[in-house]
Amino acid sequence: MSDDQELVTAVLARTPGAFEQLIARHKALVWHVVYRMVKHPEDARELSQDVFLRVHQRLHQYRFESSLATWIGRVAFSVASRHLQKKRLPLAEPASDEDGDALDDVSDGFDLEAACADRETMDHLNAAIEALPPLQRTLVTLYHLDEMGIAEIGTITGLPEGTVKNYLFRARQRLRQRLETRLGAIA
Repeated sequence: MSDDQELVTAVLARTPGAFEQLIARHKALVWHVVYRMVKHPEDARELSQDVFLRVHQRLHQYRFESSLATWIGRVAFSVASRHLQKKRLPLAEPASDEDGDALDDVSDGFDLEAACADRETMDHLNAAIEALPPLQRTLVTLYHLDEMGIAEIGTITGLPEGTVKNYLFRARQRLRQRLETRLGAIA
């Protein structure tokens, strides 16, 4: 039995401390997804609690078709998305036709890791990431900082892989433009 199965079984059996263990194991992911979308600490704290309440209420529906982290990430994304919809905040910008076939390849030759080599660049990059629309900001951080794959991000967000690639491509273009504007051309 996998760790996920053991933990889910223990939580469903109401084993003392099991749900607390689930929270401890996944609270960083939940916070990361929720905060990157809503960008407001108080809202993010409240929504993170809502995520774990929903996880507790619906854990019996988890079917082990993906990792428990992916399933919980999906719940977090859903809760944060609904919050943005209620506040009438756009989740993403409308797609433009100028992206073309370039979206088939997420990589555009821009080396994000190299661009973060020094502190000043990192500060500018963080500011540029924070300025992205909620969905792009979340996808960039899941892909580059949490090192999740396109398929897993698609599962969490409920977006097709091509759409994830599209948003990542456009977000990386924006980040490159902002960094080039602030720091000059990046080789």
